[in-house]
Amino acid sequence: MNSIPADANRPADFAAVRALADADMRRIDQLIRTRLASDVVLINQIADHIIAGGGKRLRPMLHALAARAAGYRGEQHVKLAAVIEFIHTSTLLHDDVVDESGLRRGRQTANALWGNAASVLVGDFLYSRSFQLMVELDDMRVMRILADTTNTIAEGEVLQLLNIGNADVNEAAYLAVIERKTAVLFAAATELGGLLGGLPAAQVAALRRYGMELGYAFQIADDLLDYTSDADTLGKNIGDDLAEGKPTLPLIYALQRATPEQAASLRHAIEHGGLDSLDRIIAAIRDSGALERTRERAVAHATAAHEALATLPASPYRDALATLADYSVQRTF
Repeated sequence: MNSIPADANRPADFAAVRALADADMRRIDQLIRTRLASDVVLINQIADHIIAGGGKRLRPMLHALAARAAGYRGEQHVKLAAVIEFIHTSTLLHDDVVDESGLRRGRQTANALWGNAASVLVGDFLYSRSFQLMVELDDMRVMRILADTTNTIAEGEVLQLLNIGNADVNEAAYLAVIERKTAVLFAAATELGGLLGGLPAAQVAALRRYGMELGYAFQIADDLLDYTSDADTLGKNIGDDLAEGKPTLPLIYALQRATPEQAASLRHAIEHGGLDSLDRIIAAIRDSGALERTRERAVAHATAAHEALATLPASPYRDALATLADYSVQRTF
């Protein structure tokens, strides 16, 4: 197994990684604020709401760290990081409409405050703003990766929609969704960092593999938190995935090992949604060992992310990326 060994110099946690990236992140945040501005008042109101909601800015930070790990010392990573965050935020606005979500990061969603139409249209504004920034970079390699990534994310959204209410979704179908919805944007963020740094093709591919595996780990851990955390910590309502009829990995694993009675309850919950039997469903998931299996799967992807970094030159930024692989499965929100 090739992985990054732990040492005293590696950032200890997410806060330490954020501190390492702080100078870049301040510039990225400033550009995001500047480029969100519009002459249309409603766009500014929703944009201000999004910014005030905070968030970890994980995807743009991944790009900045990957670029630094690749030895990049230019300026283009700031615009690219903003593009990545705009794409991500636009998908969140659209997701909340599709899922009819009322809470994100402990605050009301934009669609809950301004309605579905405004949220969808501002999501479109963010997509188009990201395209404008891409054109400014004037690099066909970058535009091709981001265009393909955006298209793949849209495919993932449709795949997930098709899976809602389907209790027969298996692990492979679940992974196909999270690869497209989540992991590909992580992969694009880190791959683009390697491209900016001029790394050899094998190392650029390793950075993409790191991002893909990290994306898998992050989303699987996120789906696990839907059954193990609480609303105050997580910033959204517990059981939201179940209420929306989403067959995530804990449910898929639970169905494989549940008693016939429990399996019938789980299938009914997926097919009909709702939270009337949430306590009983969570008990069934725990009894089946699904939570432990889900955590093991997330850790396996985090380990694979570690291994992908082994070919990169040693640096504090490579170490920070390794720490983020640990964080992806250790976080509580």
